[in-house]
Amino acid sequence: MRKIFFLLGLIFQLVAQAQQPYYQERFRPQYHFSSQKNWINNPNGLVYHNGEYHLFYQHNPFGNTWANMSWGHAVSKDLVNWNSMPLALAQQNGKMVLSGSVVVDSKNLSGFTKQKEEVPLIAVFTSADSASQSQHLAYSIDNGKSWSRYTANPVLDLKVKDFRDPSVFWHEPSKQWVMAVAMPNEKLISIYTSFSLKQWTFQSDFGFQSDTSGVWESPDLFQVPIAGEPNKTKWVLQVSQNGSMQYFVGEFDGTKFYNENPFDKIFRPDYGADYYAAITYKNTPDKIPVSIGWVNNWNYADQVPTSPWRGAMSIPRKLSVKKMGSEWILVQEPIKSLRSMRSTAEVIKSEIPVKTNYKLPFSGQCFEMELDIKPSTTSISGVKIAVGGNRYFSISYDATLEQLYVDRSNTPSAFSKQYPYFNRKNAYLKQQNERIHLQIFFDKSIVEVYANGGELVFTSQIFPEQGDTGIQLFSDGNLSVFQNIWYWPMKTTWK
Repeated sequence: MRKIFFLLGLIFQLVAQAQQPYYQERFRPQYHFSSQKNWINNPNGLVYHNGEYHLFYQHNPFGNTWANMSWGHAVSKDLVNWNSMPLALAQQNGKMVLSGSVVVDSKNLSGFTKQKEEVPLIAVFTSADSASQSQHLAYSIDNGKSWSRYTANPVLDLKVKDFRDPSVFWHEPSKQWVMAVAMPNEKLISIYTSFSLKQWTFQSDFGFQSDTSGVWESPDLFQVPIAGEPNKTKWVLQVSQNGSMQYFVGEFDGTKFYNENPFDKIFRPDYGADYYAAITYKNTPDKIPVSIGWVNNWNYADQVPTSPWRGAMSIPRKLSVKKMGSEWILVQEPIKSLRSMRSTAEVIKSEIPVKTNYKLPFSGQCFEMELDIKPSTTSISGVKIAVGGNRYFSISYDATLEQLYVDRSNTPSAFSKQYPYFNRKNAYLKQQNERIHLQIFFDKSIVEVYANGGELVFTSQIFPEQGDTGIQLFSDGNLSVFQNIWYWPMKTTWK
């Protein structure tokens, strides 16, 4: 009889799970993009066209682990609310569709359209099997709804096993297409140029500097404004390597990239454990690039306890650079349209002096929060979120070392042996007017922390218990002062 009751209970549980609507699962992000089900990783082909932002992404249509790589597709008018589209490019004849770009061929230099009024979207992507990787084209003349592969593929093939992730854009001064593509094992980014997208000419290599601890992949080369200096720009090259990213800032002349930051220092767009393969929308309406990254880490990506989906995208970030001393720093700001997801604010404008712990009067697992910390000279102080029992995620500032830390050591981690190795992350951060400004986004299982207006960013995955919703301010016994605390519960983008 017990066995019968057990089986009935199991059946009821499975039926309940089957009937549960998508996007209401326990760890499901509510304002970060994720696919309805199955695995996703790198964003691909970010392009703005005819009033819509297109997001393509690495996707396994058949399961919740990395396999059968194809391009999923979604569109949005505001980079916040997304509509899923049919699969764009499927694995074909045993060859997977790896990362790449989509461009608007407004002059039809590729010759893929016959009618004058038709403007093709061109996907430039890596086609791969176990023996080789080469660059291929596909085109769409119906605004990305359907795609046809170029019959003369590949358009660039070095006959090597690892050669991938083309970042393609139009370079107006030289009137040609530019491709930045990874030579992963050599830790190089190769630059090619083309007038038609069909024939490519090698121009230069950049690389083997700063972080060479892992393969180089998923490059992105783009132009950004200099903060506070209208009409002045710099070029940024981002590269991903084995669970982390780095960037270089300098100049690009159409054939070669010149790094102006110290060649032996590592600059990261995100110092957290879970941000990878970020690329940009280069043709936004205001011409300021917006980046999106994959929120996960290859060291445990297939073990995170989410179902029926696995993997999500970061908040879209508007980019600029600024000079700090002799170094160029990438500045990343969450897009303003995300504010439409805010519910009514709760505000504490008065100062809160804290020596140990102070419990805030609001709580949740889906919110945005801003505050200022005025730390004492030798203090370690900050914010704890997802607080419940002895569990919490902490964001702390060490005033002596001038380091900002994020630490998930006190959150559940039994699902993976690798996950705890990446629990604690830190980076240098200087106070501004004796204060640290934090903007914190918590979205069920994703935490993004933007410090001092986006000078420093950390992205982390956590998987809290359902009741872990508390928020606390803390200090290590030294008096720190917290000011201008704003808290917004966030609505869901999934209707």
